[in-house]
Parts: sequence; C-alpha cells; structure tokens
Amino acid sequence: MKKIVLLAAFVAFGAVFSYAQEKYGHLNFGNLISSMEETKGADSELEAYRKQMVAKGEEMAKKFQQDFEAALKEAQAGNLTPVQQQEKEQELGKRRDEIIAYEQEVREKVEAKRQELLGPIIDKAQTALKEVAKENGFAMIFDTSVFNAVLFAEDTDDVMPLVKAKLGMTE
Repeated sequence: MKKIVLLAAFVAFGAVFSYAQEKYGHLNFGNLISSMEETKGADSELEAYRKQMVAKGEEMAKKFQQDFEAALKEAQAGNLTPVQQQEKEQELGKRRDEIIAYEQEVREKVEAKRQELLGPIIDKAQTALKEVAKENGFAMIFDTSVFNAVLFAEDTDDVMPLVKAKLGMTE
C-alpha cells in the first residue's frame, strides 16, 4: 500500500513538474495579418474588384429606375392599356429580382475573392507561427484577436515580434 501511495505521489509530482515547464504565448493574429505587406496589396486588389462589381450593379439599378419612371409616366398619362401595364410591371419585377440576385452574387464573389487573396497570406503567417512555436518551445499560443477566446491565463509572451522576424518584417 505504501508503494502505491508513493508511486501516485511520484506520478502527480511528475505531472505537475512537466506542466509547470510548458510555455504559453499570445498573439493577435488579426493584427499580424493586417500588418503584413502582402495584405495591403490584397486589400487594394479586393477593393478594385468590389468596385468593378458594384459599378455594374449600380448601372443596372440606374437603368431600372429610369425604366420604372418612364413606365409610371406612361401609365399616369393613360398611354398604356391594362394588359400593357401588367406586362411592364412583370418586366420590371423580373428586372428587380435580377438586381437582387446580382447583389447576392456580388457578395458571394467578393467573399470568394477575399478568400483567394488572403488564403496564401494566412497560410504563410500560420506556417511562421508554427515554426516560432516549435523553435521557442511554446506549448500553446493564444489568439487574442478572438473575443473571449481566453478567459484566464498566466502571463504569457507576446510572440508577435518573433513571427514578424520569421516573416522578414521590421517594426
């Protein structure tokens, strides 16, 4: 019995000792990504792409507005038969639906373009982060850019300078 208690104490002490040696760090991953030079280029390219897509939608909406006002004037002037008025309403309704669908398509395409442009940058940063963690013996690195990701933590080392150095970035 004495050996079992001694063995349990030894195992518990070993677990506490090995836990105490683990090293933890923190990093604001969002700030890292936004401070990378590649991100600025990706943001510019994404904004140009978004503006191009939105310009087409604005042109569609402008043309729709003009056609709507013209149809409204014709109807108020009594130049349209009830059948013609109904046909205009259906045509305008269809075009309105097309504009709404295009707005959704723009959102989806811009998000896909964002993923396409930022994906390699995020991968590069994650690779550098993993290398820094291994090289410096970190057991865990917390992302402080995520709200409430860490409820409690002992003092940790900010690994931002190490990861920026790994990426060849200067302050």
